[in-house]
Amino acid sequence: MIAVRPGPPLAGTVTVDGSKNAALPLLACAAAVGRPVRLSNIPATTDVQIMLALLQQAGWHIAQPVGEPTTAVILPAESRCIFPVLAQAAHIRASYYLVPALLAQHGEARLPWPGGCRIGARGMELHFTVYEAFGDRSVVDDSGYRVKAGTPRTGTVSLVLPFRSRGATVAAVLRALTTRRPLRLGEPNLSPEVLSVLDALCSVGWQTRAGERLLTLSPPSAGQEGDAVVWQVPGDKVEAGTLACAIAATRGTARIDGVHGKDVGPLVAALQQLGIPAGAEANALSVSAQDTRPTARPLRAIASLSPGGLDADFEPPLMALALGLPGTHLFADAINPGRHGNLLPQLARLGADVEEISPTECRLTGPQELTGAGVEATDIRTGSALMVAGLTARGVTTVGGLDQLRRGHADLPGKLRALGADICEVTP
Repeated sequence: MIAVRPGPPLAGTVTVDGSKNAALPLLACAAAVGRPVRLSNIPATTDVQIMLALLQQAGWHIAQPVGEPTTAVILPAESRCIFPVLAQAAHIRASYYLVPALLAQHGEARLPWPGGCRIGARGMELHFTVYEAFGDRSVVDDSGYRVKAGTPRTGTVSLVLPFRSRGATVAAVLRALTTRRPLRLGEPNLSPEVLSVLDALCSVGWQTRAGERLLTLSPPSAGQEGDAVVWQVPGDKVEAGTLACAIAATRGTARIDGVHGKDVGPLVAALQQLGIPAGAEANALSVSAQDTRPTARPLRAIASLSPGGLDADFEPPLMALALGLPGTHLFADAINPGRHGNLLPQLARLGADVEEISPTECRLTGPQELTGAGVEATDIRTGSALMVAGLTARGVTTVGGLDQLRRGHADLPGKLRALGADICEVTP
């Protein structure tokens, strides 16, 4: 477990790892593209390690260049007569990104239901709708699901998503890649994680156009395929946002390198609304919380899938920060309906008074004084938010459930420690 104690304001400079949420679809894209891919800035998180293991089990070759621990070379899969058993896919949500590559390689994808954080229903119905648009067939049972490739077709695939699902958008893009069919996708998700996949496809000759209402893809002309390509995982915007909230909570001043400034724009706007001086540059985020002038204005941290909206993963650390600031603040996350059910009881152990308006909405009035206690990281973002809260709670806060935290962060405690946090790993 992790022990956290309050200390001096955080200060210094730290660099975030690559984004787990971006690395997973990029690895699936590398498997689907059918040529060698050198992918750098891969984070050493548990979920990413499981995805790499799944690719190897399914026949892809994974090589790690000497002296480059965050780089992997993904080589096209071998043909196999026996379909791989991918039991580990049950441990991560992103295993569903592998379906297009498996369909291209084996003609069929058999996977257990996705796992990962317990933050709400993980329905696959919209994914199945996407595959049906390409002529594929889906079958489900209690243990998982199976998608069987349909008869090869030509022509443009057109469909409109009922909501801006990141998973379904990636599924449509990767299935277009493996079938080499043009795609017109209405109401797409345009998160940085999706845009990184589109950038990767542009590098191999696909024509992409991403607008708020319509995403279009066109395959490359003949002769543009076969050579190895080099891609890079973008910096982790969520890790950067969590560190920024921790810096702000301690009234510190620090710089966070390695993150695209535009990716943390909504988080910066929320900090500024709370009176915390923060700014984003091309590849960095800075916080000067020693100059904080609390506004007492209410913060409305509403998770959104819309372009430019607040990523749901920013909401938990913002909630931990807001507990120490004046004003009555509203938080809502209908994207992950089980997240508040994980987070609020843990914050209550620290003495937080948060009013639950509904299962997905809550509000709190600050500032509140927190007292250290034993808490549990029941999911990735709950764990990171509890560490932010522990930096200002009187006494010692112990955070268990490190297996959850490490699914999304290679070493978040180490980065906080590099900024001066009094934080260490202890044996229960």
